[in-house]
Amino acid sequence: MRKVTAGLFHSVDGVVEAPDQFQFDSFDDELGALLGGVMGEVDTVLLGRVGWSEWAGYWPTAEHDQDFGAFINGVPKYVASNTLKPGDMAQWQNSKLIEGDVLDFVRNLKAQTGGEIAVMGGISLVRQLIFAGLMDELSLITHPVVAGRGRHLFEQGDPTTRLELVRCDVTSKGNVVQVYRKKAE
Repeated sequence: MRKVTAGLFHSVDGVVEAPDQFQFDSFDDELGALLGGVMGEVDTVLLGRVGWSEWAGYWPTAEHDQDFGAFINGVPKYVASNTLKPGDMAQWQNSKLIEGDVLDFVRNLKAQTGGEIAVMGGISLVRQLIFAGLMDELSLITHPVVAGRGRHLFEQGDPTTRLELVRCDVTSKGNVVQVYRKKAE
């Protein structure tokens, strides 16, 4: 069975929205190497509507980060959206709209052969998969900054979900990469 993973940039005060606004000055070579290792395991990407729309407007022509650009442009991308149409997917190569129930789609994808399935650019999608028990690993990449405002991954009223720390790395600029999985009951 394939593994579903997600990695979110995170501020000390818990903000995961718009990390480009707060993580730029703490990104270092060690963090780049850790993320590069993850890319080597992933052969399928899941995106939410907002993340896909933002990235589809940027990555197809981005030139500054050729390693990630080559990866994200070349990998098959499945998009969870109730508002986008299949024809919209032509905007970014290798993109396909998930039709039908997202959770059923992910269950089916996990049962197929292949590498890791990474959720990128989709806070709502990550939440949905965590609470449905379909997320195998969640990486929180905490940057040493207080963002002050923005959306958090977890919200008041969420169901209690026990996690187990699998790995923790600290980089020279103070980024903390924490990898969690759902704790066995």
